[in-house]
Amino acid sequence: MAMRLAASGGASYGVTQNSDINVTPFVDIMLVLLIIFMVAIPPATTAIKVDLPPAVASEQPAAPPTYVSVQSDGRLFVGDRESSLAALPQDLAAAIGGPDPRKERVHIRADMTVRYSAFMDVINQLKANGYERVGLVGEEL
Repeated sequence: MAMRLAASGGASYGVTQNSDINVTPFVDIMLVLLIIFMVAIPPATTAIKVDLPPAVASEQPAAPPTYVSVQSDGRLFVGDRESSLAALPQDLAAAIGGPDPRKERVHIRADMTVRYSAFMDVINQLKANGYERVGLVGEEL
């Protein structure tokens, strides 16, 4: 703690306490630590040579995405075919095809005026029938 001599009149000096924080030693230490880390880090990052196998492109063409569309009047479409909420899992399995259609990604798109409850009914119906990979399609801005 620093002390300050203050003249309180005449030749007598009173000693009062200086409550200012001296940050100079703190800044000095931080600058020294910064320099130490700047010097020590480059040798610590050494390059390790790893033999990785070459990347091979997949020969299977990617399947086109399957869309479930919800319109503002409540009608459902799987691709271009109209469906109902009860028949949605069967129509979706037929549209996707393959050995296990539940493992494929399903994209859901809805009109802006669709009621939230109708949209969530579609998502809940898909989840109840094992379709866990569901993606939402938004409008690109």
